[in-house]
Amino acid sequence: MEMKQTTRLIDILKLLRDPDKGCAWTQEQDFKSLAPYTLEEAYEVVDAIHENDPEKLKDELGDLLLQIIYQSQIADELGLFNFEDVAETISNKMERRHTHIFSDDSALTAEDVNKKWEINKAKERKENNYKSELDGIARALPALTRAEKISKRAARAGFEWSEFQSVIDKVEEEIQEFRIEVEEETPERHEEFGDILFSLVNVARWQGIDPDAAMRDANDKFEWRFRHMEQHASASLNQFDLNELEDLWSAAKQAEYKLKKSA
Repeated sequence: MEMKQTTRLIDILKLLRDPDKGCAWTQEQDFKSLAPYTLEEAYEVVDAIHENDPEKLKDELGDLLLQIIYQSQIADELGLFNFEDVAETISNKMERRHTHIFSDDSALTAEDVNKKWEINKAKERKENNYKSELDGIARALPALTRAEKISKRAARAGFEWSEFQSVIDKVEEEIQEFRIEVEEETPERHEEFGDILFSLVNVARWQGIDPDAAMRDANDKFEWRFRHMEQHASASLNQFDLNELEDLWSAAKQAEYKLKKSA
């Protein structure tokens, strides 16, 4: 009978970690040393999704799976858990959180499902003795994503504005505070700038916008326009004055608009 590919991958990791027959570099790795690679692979999965490239996505998901099995193998060697334990834990969690599917509970709409999901997650947090609504939010998340999760949890606990205008007013308030610190050249500029970003995350939350995705799209847009400027400039950009650069930027925006319109 053909070996299951997951079992094959686990066996490969076991061999690479073998003290006598394995790979020296693979043997030296531990949880902490692998953490940056795990994050990198997760980001590459997201890139493949945004590029709408199924073959690349398949490849990147494999790289991410490797990291999961790699960490599980290290844990198995330490007598902590193995890959089967990991799979069992997430399977139990999925059944526990989808009571409308795996029990007599019911949920008719997507909104009902979301409410049930949050109720079941709240039960889990209580069982895990979380003392704050903010417990369990990973610190390693991208800053904008973590800010969104923090603000959602705070809102769920009742710490929320009553209207959207108040959210906008908060942004303007934070900008004014930042300007004061900039004028006085204080170290608090750093803190006040962070407050502006956090308040903008709340604006995004109220409008149903993913702030991290919006920032990623803004990065892509700027990069496309800037590359267009470089490609259509008669010389290096640092040889142009501000007005000439503005003209090049406007031309890039027009080119982008025409490209989107023809798509």
